[in-house]
Amino acid sequence: MTRIVPVPDGLPQDRDAGPFVPPSAISRLRDAHPVSPMHFPDGHQGYLVTGYNEVRQLMADTRFSSRQDIGIVRVPFETPGMPAATEPSPTMPGVFIAMDPPDHTRLRRKLTGAFTVRRMKQLEERVIEITEQQLEAMARLTPPVDLVAEFALPVPSLVICEMLGVPYADRATFQVNSAQFLVKDQTLEQKMGALIAINTYLAELVVGKRAEPGDDLLSDLAGDPDLSIEELVGIAFLLLLAGHETTANMLALGTFALLEHPDQLAELHADPALVPDAVEELLRYLSVADIFYRYATEDIELGGELIPAGSTVVVSLLAANHDPARFVEPDRLDVHRRARGLVAFGHGIHQCLGQQLARIEMRAGFAGLLRRFPTLALAVPAGEVPLRTDMNIYGVHALPVTWSV
Repeated sequence: MTRIVPVPDGLPQDRDAGPFVPPSAISRLRDAHPVSPMHFPDGHQGYLVTGYNEVRQLMADTRFSSRQDIGIVRVPFETPGMPAATEPSPTMPGVFIAMDPPDHTRLRRKLTGAFTVRRMKQLEERVIEITEQQLEAMARLTPPVDLVAEFALPVPSLVICEMLGVPYADRATFQVNSAQFLVKDQTLEQKMGALIAINTYLAELVVGKRAEPGDDLLSDLAGDPDLSIEELVGIAFLLLLAGHETTANMLALGTFALLEHPDQLAELHADPALVPDAVEELLRYLSVADIFYRYATEDIELGGELIPAGSTVVVSLLAANHDPARFVEPDRLDVHRRARGLVAFGHGIHQCLGQQLARIEMRAGFAGLLRRFPTLALAVPAGEVPLRTDMNIYGVHALPVTWSV
């Protein structure tokens, strides 16, 4: 394919096309060259994969490793205070998303029973109950309020804490530390401090559950003699972080997107049965967990490019979900779209284990907001909503909203 745009120097991150769609530089690159070389700040030449078909092919190919301990995985943007990597990073025990088979297979298999569609359906009634309780609590407040603090963050936090057996009273501690861990330009000392604090807390928790198990997922895992304490801590860290950060940001950013598309919001008010399709469309449209990394373990051809062994490969799920080769008018939010085949939850062996739970939470959350707050509106101009461009999971830091009382 003829390249009509220059090779990027680092990952384009400026949301110049608006808060919901990919940066224009990434869209232009995808349309011209869905697998493109990219210059990294440390001088490494890696690759950026943005095309839908190419992203799916890469994520299904285990020659593109998820491990961080077999080669140096570079970061494609400047990180003040963070030294450039000069050697592979050790893999944290239990964090199976940073592993390849057979280690990945062994650990993920321990959790598949807890996240089956049937199990999630059984949990749905409780998710709806938690959602309704939080909506009622928000309704008792005098607007304007911050939707993130009062609804979008508490709902998935309550659900995952209850599911794992983590005391909800401890949420402030782990939420502060997880947020610090996810800030892009934190120093190594700050990130390690946050990680150590989370792991210290979780180690005490899982040791307690091994001694005195309760009726929760972490207690079930703690009773497995094949899992070490270190692995239990890593699994708990992964589930706790993923279980509240991604869904919270989808609820908040999704509400922002609907308020900024009043025609689509009106469609949902007119026909609440559209909510499940709207959730799929918002997942595609927003893709808050966007950037993932792979390490080429051998020379691999992808999208007409030969990617040499040892290359860091950056994957953009947001760009893939906005690929016009797969979705018609992809930069348009359309709640009537049947957005099947989206890659918001990844693809291949690392596809998100908790995706059905996330869907249930979003369906309950958006349906509840529509019903309970039919006059919901932004309380500030859209340009004043603080975007999480500084975080590894995208969204909004706050969403001031109001409604007719």
